[in-house]
This record gives sequence, C-alpha cells and structure tokens, in this order.
Amino acid sequence: MPIRVLPPEVASQIAAGEVVERPASAIKELIENSLDAGADHIQIETREGGRRLLRVSDNGQGIPAAEVALAFERHATSKLSSADDLLNVATLGFRGEALASIASVSQLTLLTRHVSESVGTRVRVEGGITVKHESKGTPPGTIVTVENLFYNVPARQKFLRRAATESRHISSIVQRLAMAFPERRLSLVSDGRLVFQSNGSGHLHDVLVKVLGLEAARQLVPLGFEDQRTSGSDREAIRLEIPDVHGFVGLPTLSRSNRNQILFFLNGRLIQDRSLTFAVTEAYRNRLMAGRNPVAVLMIDIDPAQVDVNVHPSKAEVRFRDERAVFRAVQKAVLATLNQHAPVPELSRDGLGWSLPGWAERRQSLIDAGQGQQPIQFEPARPAGPNWDPITPVSGEGESLDQQAHAQVGDSDSALGDASDVLPMLRVVGQMGTTYIVAEGPKGMYLIDQHAAHERVLFEQMSAQQANKGVPQQALLEPLAFETGTEQAGLIEEFSDALSASGFQIEPFGGDTWLVRAVPAVFGSVDPRRAVAEVLQGLADGRDLVGETKEEALVTIICKRAAIRGGQVLSIEEMRRLLQQLEACQNPGSCPHGRPTMLILSTDQLEREFGRRGA
Repeated sequence: MPIRVLPPEVASQIAAGEVVERPASAIKELIENSLDAGADHIQIETREGGRRLLRVSDNGQGIPAAEVALAFERHATSKLSSADDLLNVATLGFRGEALASIASVSQLTLLTRHVSESVGTRVRVEGGITVKHESKGTPPGTIVTVENLFYNVPARQKFLRRAATESRHISSIVQRLAMAFPERRLSLVSDGRLVFQSNGSGHLHDVLVKVLGLEAARQLVPLGFEDQRTSGSDREAIRLEIPDVHGFVGLPTLSRSNRNQILFFLNGRLIQDRSLTFAVTEAYRNRLMAGRNPVAVLMIDIDPAQVDVNVHPSKAEVRFRDERAVFRAVQKAVLATLNQHAPVPELSRDGLGWSLPGWAERRQSLIDAGQGQQPIQFEPARPAGPNWDPITPVSGEGESLDQQAHAQVGDSDSALGDASDVLPMLRVVGQMGTTYIVAEGPKGMYLIDQHAAHERVLFEQMSAQQANKGVPQQALLEPLAFETGTEQAGLIEEFSDALSASGFQIEPFGGDTWLVRAVPAVFGSVDPRRAVAEVLQGLADGRDLVGETKEEALVTIICKRAAIRGGQVLSIEEMRRLLQQLEACQNPGSCPHGRPTMLILSTDQLEREFGRRGA
C-alpha cells in the first residue's frame, strides 16, 4: 500500500486511544485540568459507568472567551511555551491533548467563564467538530460534560466493562486525586447517588479514613513531616534536589495480597515506579508474611527539574535524574517509621531450640483437645456419582477399610494428580502439628492439608448449591451495621448480585454504612462482622477474574475464609468426616486456588528409605 497522510479525524482517534483508554481516563484528565486551574471544589457526576455521561464542574479560574476555541486544538496548552519548559513541569497537565482527544470520541459541551470576564462561553463539540459556539451566563469556573463516550468508535465500546466495574475505576481515580490534594474538596455522584466526598481539610489522613475505612486508617502511621506540609500552591515552589518523603504507611497488621495500595505521588502527580515499590516492600522485609504486601501512601516532593514527566501520554511514568537518591530517600523514610512504630521482634535466648514457631500454643491445644471442645460441624458430603456410598467409619477396622479401598482402585499405580484419578478410601491415623491429617491408603501414607481439603469440600458444595439457587443462609437475629470505606462500598455494589447468590444479604443504610441481615451458613460459627470484612478484603485484593465468573471467584474467597484453619485441633471423628467429604469431591487433589490438598509417601519409597529394598 502507498504511504499517505491519515485524515485528521483518524489521527485524532488514534491520539485519543493513547490518552482516553476508558471513562476513568477521561475523568482523570478533566480533574487534573481543574486542579491546574486552581479549583478548590470539584464535582464529578457519572451515569452508567461513564458511558452515558461524565461531568466535571469546578470553581477554578475558567478559560477566557477568546481562547475557548483554541482549547480544542491538539497540542494547545497554557502550561508550556517552549521546549525548555519540559525540563521544569510544575503542573499536572502540559501536553495539550486531553480536551481535544476526549472531544474527538464523544459529544462534549464546555461551559466556562474566566474570573475577569462578566459573561461565559458555551461550546458544543461532536466527534471533534464544533457545532455550536455561543455566549452564556454562568458563574466563574468550568463545566465539562461528556456524553456518549466512544459513540463514534464502536470497537472501543466493546472493550468497556460492566457499568459497575467502570464506576469502580472512576471512583478509584477520584479517591487517588483526593489523596494527592487533600486541601481540595472532591465529590463524586454516580447515577444520582453520592459515593465519595473529601472534606478539603488539608489532612491526608481524613481522606484515607474515607477511602480505606476507619479500621484500616487506624493502622496507618505518619511518615516524615505533617501530611499537609506541601499542600496547595506550595508545590509549585518546591526546589528540593534531595527528595522530601512524607505520608502514611501501614503497620504490619495491615497488609494486602497485592501491591495495589502502595501509592506514590510525585509533586501531587500519581506515578507508577517499580523500583520505588521495591524500596517499600524491602523495608517491610521480615515484618510481613510471604505473599503479603504493605499499604503505603507516600508523597514525594522534589524540584521538577530533577524529573522528566514527558515519558508516556498517561503521564504516570517518570524518569528521575538521580534515581538512586529517590530510592534511598523512600526506603530510609519507611524504615525509620517502621523501626519507631513496628520494630522487628528479636529472638530471645529462651526461644532457641528445635521446636517449631508457635509449638507451645499447639502443644497446649493438643492437651486441651477433647476436654469439652465443640466439634466442628461438617455438611453431608455431596455424592460424586450415582454409585457413591458414604463410608461409615468404624473404630479399629482399618484393615477392612483398606481392603475396600484396594477393591475400588484396583492395582493401578497412577499418580494422584491424574485427571482420571479418584481419591481412594483413607484410614485416619492422626493429626500432625494441628495442621496436617495423617492417613493410610492403598499407595502408602497420605498427608492432607486440613485447610486446603476443607476449602475444596466447601467450594464444591457451594458451587452445587449456587447452581441450584439454594445457598443456605444464616439469618441474624438483629441486622448488623457495617461501616466500609468508599473502596469497599464500590465492591459491594459491583458484586451485589454475586454476594446475594452466595448467601449474603446486605443492604445500604446511608453513607458508608450497610446492614448485614444474613451470611452464608458456612459462616454460622464466625462473627458476621469478621465474615463480611474478610470476604470484602478478598475482593479488594484484586482476584484475577479471567476464565471464571464473579460468582465462582466469590465462592472461592468465601471458602478460603470459612474453611478450618491450620493450627486447629480436630478429633479423629472430625478428621474421618472431612476425608469422607474430600473422597466425594470431583477434584480432591487441589484447593480452589490450585494448592495441593495432599502429599503421598508411597510404600515403595518407605521401604527404600528403611533399607527393605535396594536404593
């Protein structure tokens, strides 16, 4: 094909694809424009997850009437005048692409009035073409209304998620910008309901309480200087060659399974930087369990001349002139705060020995076992097929059980992980470390992880109940008032149908308060508040929903929280019952997360280890 210049409308849509990925991207660009205009009160309104409507209203300085038409031209900006200015960017926006890109893929209306003028201007742009330009009375400030986003790019619309998911992304952007500018008041209304509002007090902790909830915010400790030290216009005057780091970090008691809540703001700009994330996680080394990540909201103030923000259209990636100095400053500040508020416990001389961590508590649990302990209630096992016959455990008849198992599986030597394999009948021998069940089977010794095994049992039971629309519920005698942060409130809305199908009955009660009227029956012996909190935390940790429905993902999370834990003492009868249910499962070899439920030490291997056969 011959080389040719693309038509202007095609070039505009290509540029828009770099800047406007989804409705949340458009909201981010518009709010940043309002912040650069000096607005201290910004209102955001959305409908249908931003597809139908996005509106950002501010009380900033506004746009002069003579410059309104120019604002929709590509690379038109008031924040740069020469290439040298790129070396000292002190504003959030500077490319001059956002408004033109959004207008090229939507029906946009701009109503603005500059503070020095008595009359405002209203402009209507559809698909990048101006269709109306008129004078209009309006207060000082700017209102940008975006309707039918991607109406002229159907292929892009197909990639948008459900309205609830897009609303959650918008809410996340608004919350993060509220953290970056706690002295500005931001409010978000979604489909006519106020879902977030910061008070503009200038204190970062107030925003964190609103976003994370009071319980999580109590586990945050201040880092560096006062959180409002560089608020407002002071950021524009920052000339620090050595970065100043402040904000809040979580105590080791507050952790997540991913790194989504390690946030960095550079001179008020939300950025992504793997090396800085590594600096924070390294500071928590030996303070968090493997696989857990901290919560941190860090403000980095530095001379803009020390940073290159012109790296990517999203402006989320930056380059530091002295990356090592910034890395050291972040890690040093976090380490100093943790050493003050959460020092690493030292190993005392009395703690040395061969015993495992926590063995004293486990030993006491074993001593107390059987002394009035309430037995664990297991649901009846679900038959794996029409010919399934439940086992009635008989004390002292291990041989007959083993013979039955041999008859069931024959002389096959296939490994347990094969898809065609069925777990044979097992004879319980005992419990090791109050975590693993020791059993005997036709292939040798089986070590079963009681938590993973119970997860698998609960998962298949709940999946079957959910398919039949009959998940048992445990109704509460009195509704439980449950307060959440804005982030978790968005998860309740997004997963409302899945939560209901899984046995939860949760209703809004105004603001960030919800009423819990029922929980799944598997949580019958668990504090309802704890059950809801743990399930919401599992959702907030950001499970991968590719390849599974939200209902399946939620059932997996519920089963993980409801299953018996490691370190919990089980009686022989409880262990037998658990293994019976595991035998009836369709996939007994792994838990819903893919972790193995058991390990096998074969008879042949035992005989080799004891020298009964040649090595």
